[in-house]
Amino acid sequence: MKAIQFTDAFVTLATIELENLVKFYTKFLGIEPTSIIPNVYAEFQLQGLKLGIFKPKNLQASEFENSENSKMSLCLEVRDLESAIAHLTALGYPPKGEIKTASHGREIYAYDPDSNRLILHQSTVPSVKFLSDLHQ
Repeated sequence: MKAIQFTDAFVTLATIELENLVKFYTKFLGIEPTSIIPNVYAEFQLQGLKLGIFKPKNLQASEFENSENSKMSLCLEVRDLESAIAHLTALGYPPKGEIKTASHGREIYAYDPDSNRLILHQSTVPSVKFLSDLHQ
């Protein structure tokens, strides 16, 4: 069986409040969208992944109405979990609950303005990139 051929990977979030969600992610990520189509689509280039935010067409809107049932989470690996929590809290979206400790690291759940789950994760195992940063 042959594997699928692809050139890139990205995650998309649907929202009726496009401008609001784009503004949130611009402040949260500290970067501007790499492309934007007003009132239709915005895209952020993250390390190794693109994040697209789109406004569904009217005929598709009901498909995206109940985001609380979404199984999708945007998990961001952070160097300093407490600083990431403070930044998100300063934006007005403090994480809910306590920091959880697992075998792979510490994490906390938060939600963006559309109730999409964000997972802020700090690994207990330094990544190769973080190790190379230490030697510079």
